[in-house]
Formats: sequence, C-alpha cells, structure tokens
Amino acid sequence: MTGYGVSDFAQEVDVSRETLEKLSAYANDLAKWQKAKNLVANSTLDDRWRRHFLDSAQLFPLIKNSAAGGHNRVLDIGSGAGFPGLVLSIMGLGHVELVESNGRKCVFMNQIIRKTGAAAIAVNDRIEAYEPKPFDIITSRACAKVGQLIEWGEPFMSLHTEMWLLKGEGAEEELTQASASWNMSIQRFASKSSPDGVILRLYNIKRR
Repeated sequence: MTGYGVSDFAQEVDVSRETLEKLSAYANDLAKWQKAKNLVANSTLDDRWRRHFLDSAQLFPLIKNSAAGGHNRVLDIGSGAGFPGLVLSIMGLGHVELVESNGRKCVFMNQIIRKTGAAAIAVNDRIEAYEPKPFDIITSRACAKVGQLIEWGEPFMSLHTEMWLLKGEGAEEELTQASASWNMSIQRFASKSSPDGVILRLYNIKRR
C-alpha cells in the first residue's frame, strides 16, 4: 500500500482534531530528524502514517476495550522513535514510560513529549537495568522475541498486567518457544497496518 497519509489515518482512526494535530507534528518531526538521527528504517519513512502511526494507534481501542482498560500505567520496552508507546500516550491511553537504550532516539522522543504535552517520559536505559515497579500494560514492537520480552517484563508485572505486542509472521513460532518457560493466556488480533502482522494480547502470565 502506498500513498497512505494523514487523511487516510484520520478516516481509519477515531481521534480528535487536537490529537491529530499533535500526531501530525510528530510525523513531520520524524521526517526532519531522520536524516541526521536515523530514527526508523529509511524504507518506511514515506509510508510512516501506515507503517508507524497506524501500526501503533490500532492498539488503542483494543487495550481500552480489554480488562486492563481505563487509566493505565504503561511500560513501552525498546521504544525506538516512540512506537507504539508515545503514539498511545498522545492518544490518551495513560502515563507511559518509554525505555530505550539509544540516546539519540530518547532525545527525539523527549522533543515530541515537550511539543505535544504527552503524559510520558523517555528514559535512556536498558530495560534490564530499569527500576522494577508494577505496570498495568506492557507494550513493545519489533524489539525482541516473545519469550525475551516476557523475561524482561516479568519484574514489572502484577497479577493483572497485560502485554500487548506488535509482531510479524514469526509470531506463532515465538509463542511456541515462549510456552516452554511460561504459562499464559493468548488473544490474537489481525493487524490493520500489515497483512503479515498480528497483535498479541498476553495475560495470566506465570513462569512454569
């Protein structure tokens, strides 16, 4: 799919005009910073409204309609340039802590947080070194395999924590591998942004 822009996004995602303006500022700055900072794959930049913004935003109604819906504390692991966590924060999901080990990407995210007033903080740290505390939701995209993400997420889980992961065509194999070490309930949703993509909701997560 080519030529997918802000108007296409606005038709597909239910956001206010104010929120759309904030996301537009984010998308514009992503393009401006890309050449110097290499924030996302260059091949995705022209299709950023679909590949990054729709990909992230599609989580919002799913999470809101889940058992974890409501005002959430969200941990986003390996945020990169803010996907999906910063998009979800701008859309009003809750307070989001964006943990990213790449310093230049954190500088970019903090610029977007200041510009949009998002309820988020960007932390330049490795998730293994981040202070453990409970979160309602843990999100991640294109960061690591499912089993590794659960391992990283465990110190931040309470009994009711849900993980929402944006994955590609290898998701089922990753789930099989993760199931060797973890018991979990799994719900799958088709991706709106990629025919090969799948959204995973993992809950009732316990080590075997």
